[in-house]
Amino acid sequence: MNIAVAKTDKMDMAGANLASVVARQPDAGQVADARRDALAAFQRIGLPHRRIEDWKYTDLRALMREVLPVAPAPDAAALARAEAAVKLHAIDGVRRLVLVDGALVPSLSDLTALEAGLSIRSLRDALDAGDDRLLSLDNANPMTALNTALMTDGVVIEVADGAKPARPLHILHIASGGAPAAMFTRSLISIGNNAAATVVESYVASEGAGVYQVHDAAVIAIGDGARLDHVRLIEDSREAFSIAAAEVRVGAHAHYNVVGIATGALVSRYSSTVTIAGEHAQVETNGVNLLNGKQHADTTLVMNHDVPHCVSREGFRAVADDRGHSVFQGRINVRQPAQQTDAKMMTRALLLSDEAEADNKPELEIFADDVTCGHGAAIGALDDQLLFYLRARGLAEKEAEALLIQAFVGEAIEAIADDNLRELAIGAAERWLAARG
Repeated sequence: MNIAVAKTDKMDMAGANLASVVARQPDAGQVADARRDALAAFQRIGLPHRRIEDWKYTDLRALMREVLPVAPAPDAAALARAEAAVKLHAIDGVRRLVLVDGALVPSLSDLTALEAGLSIRSLRDALDAGDDRLLSLDNANPMTALNTALMTDGVVIEVADGAKPARPLHILHIASGGAPAAMFTRSLISIGNNAAATVVESYVASEGAGVYQVHDAAVIAIGDGARLDHVRLIEDSREAFSIAAAEVRVGAHAHYNVVGIATGALVSRYSSTVTIAGEHAQVETNGVNLLNGKQHADTTLVMNHDVPHCVSREGFRAVADDRGHSVFQGRINVRQPAQQTDAKMMTRALLLSDEAEADNKPELEIFADDVTCGHGAAIGALDDQLLFYLRARGLAEKEAEALLIQAFVGEAIEAIADDNLRELAIGAAERWLAARG
């Protein structure tokens, strides 16, 4: 029997997208080869579907259905709309890096007077310089492969050994609100030995933006004795699709603290693989999904303990109202050399309606025999007795529910070290609660 791969219109669109990206950003040598190989890897699978275990609960063939055309370089009208969005989402005391429709815009970014030891470049400059770290993501994930093939721009942030920039770095991804389009961005965050930095990423849309797709990927390297605090805020349009992935490598005696909060986008998924490669490292990952309507949000985390004497903590909270659907998949892998590992994972979901859904799948895979590991999952509704207690003291039903929801998600948000960024996350949660009425 002769077997042939039949290309669908969706796969042809991916190929057409690659042609448009290369026309905009000429590539040669290693980059060109990586793009072609990645496109072939995506076309072998296409959009991931429920028969792929890691995508069992997030079937993009059914949810997203197609890859939109790559967004063109932002014109004057797009930049004007983006400038208004920048003012709306500005954060005091940060260094702002603005990506509009997948392109770094220096005129809206703060790229001058960089602190000693801090370097910021665009993706294109890094690829032109032959920086192959940006090509290291695994093409086994079809959406990461698609990102490799079609990445148009991004930011490369490097903090030298011993440097500690005083101002957090704010990467602001803005959809300008033009015709339906897809944005493909890739960034690198490299923290040198004994260095420290705070990075916050916001995904937002200009006023009036409707359907669009965000395809983002990041490579993060944390050196020995370094610290990175990382905050991710998903506040995209309620018609948007946000698909992101990250690969993180943590050195010895290093500390990685990441908090993600999703309140926007119709469909969002964040896939993160963290490899603890140095002894006595510590990793904290916390996440919150706040969903209503028909929103679908998926957080998939893989924690690899490769060496001894390390600690990891994974905490995830979800609140789903209406027909919201929250997914958490977490896996802790403890390799045989990783003795005296201390790893714990806990996921909790709160369902506010009969049609809301939460799928939690924590996993442990342990090959070492001297470890302290545990995982758990819980799903439930608001406590009727607590609601009665609050209402008996004069609070309206919605106010009482909001107070209990704030307490439920507060533990994850409190993990944000920076006071201003913590208030920013609390504000996002409060806006979601206010929208419930």
